[in-house]
Amino acid sequence: MPVNYYRTPVGVARIIEEDGFISSISIRDEELEPNEPETPLLKTVALQLDEYFAGERKVFDFPIKQNGTTFQQVVWEYLLKIPYGITTSYAALSNEMKNPLAIRAIAAANGKNNLWIVVPCHRVIGSNSSLTGYAGGLWRKQWLLEHEARVSGTGQTKLPF
Repeated sequence: MPVNYYRTPVGVARIIEEDGFISSISIRDEELEPNEPETPLLKTVALQLDEYFAGERKVFDFPIKQNGTTFQQVVWEYLLKIPYGITTSYAALSNEMKNPLAIRAIAAANGKNNLWIVVPCHRVIGSNSSLTGYAGGLWRKQWLLEHEARVSGTGQTKLPF
């Protein structure tokens, strides 16, 4: 299972490739030494993350696959539909999923997302526009949202659903 450590503006990300898919991209708090990607797929991921942080990429197109329950997979598919530079709330997401009582379950599935930035769980905020939990830390979530708002020129815009 090839692993790459990639330096980002908000810390070192650990990228894991399994069976031709990227299964995990997670930000690490500990100081890890970045390394050169050892497979073509890991090189592609590093290039696309470079483009994202440079404001040149808004959508990722490398193969991804993460393990999770059927419900988690559905939530992650909905997260992929949230456009760059736009935010939504857990309540709005539950309404869009036609499951208005599942706010906590959706939040839990959001928290289990292993594909940092690529499956944009950082774009889900509280109904009152507050930043809510983020595995990478709220300061990183804020940084990502501000980066996307700056690049897209949208400010922090919420989806209508």
